Amino acid sequence: MRWKPFLSTAALLLCAFAAPLIGASWTLFIGASTARAEPVRFERSELVVASGAAQHRFRIELAVTPEQRARGLQHRPFLAEDAGMLFVYEGPGPISMWMLNTLIPLDMIFIGADGRIVNIAERTTPKSLESILSAGPAVGVLEVLGGTAGRLGIRAGDRILHPLLGTAKP
Repeated sequence: MRWKPFLSTAALLLCAFAAPLIGASWTLFIGASTARAEPVRFERSELVVASGAAQHRFRIELAVTPEQRARGLQHRPFLAEDAGMLFVYEGPGPISMWMLNTLIPLDMIFIGADGRIVNIAERTTPKSLESILSAGPAVGVLEVLGGTAGRLGIRAGDRILHPLLGTAKP
């Protein structure tokens, strides 16, 4: 009869010590990818997409540091039709993006060293871990609301005008 209280005490102790560890592991595994981190500040600017005779102006945020590029447009519930984010990299090369913690579909416009659009990934899937790749060397990515490129007729070969890209001022 004396083993029952011992077994109950042992089971309770095991649960008392194991539950926090399991909870912490679960939080590290699941929570790390979904938890909101501290705010990252972005400078604001204007950008122009020259598409044929049309000039489309966007109010953008600039993602130029590794911390800003890592955060991007994550956790944002909406994006205005004339807004976006310009990711700028140190030099031309292949660029890979993803949609982890991004709540809205985006058009990702990959920009070559000459300021011309290399390719566009339209209406990317929110919260996807799928890699979204540039079709060639790129120095930047303009992210705008999903469907914007199609709505405005923006396509590969069009030019992005912004000082950080070394192209004319908007």
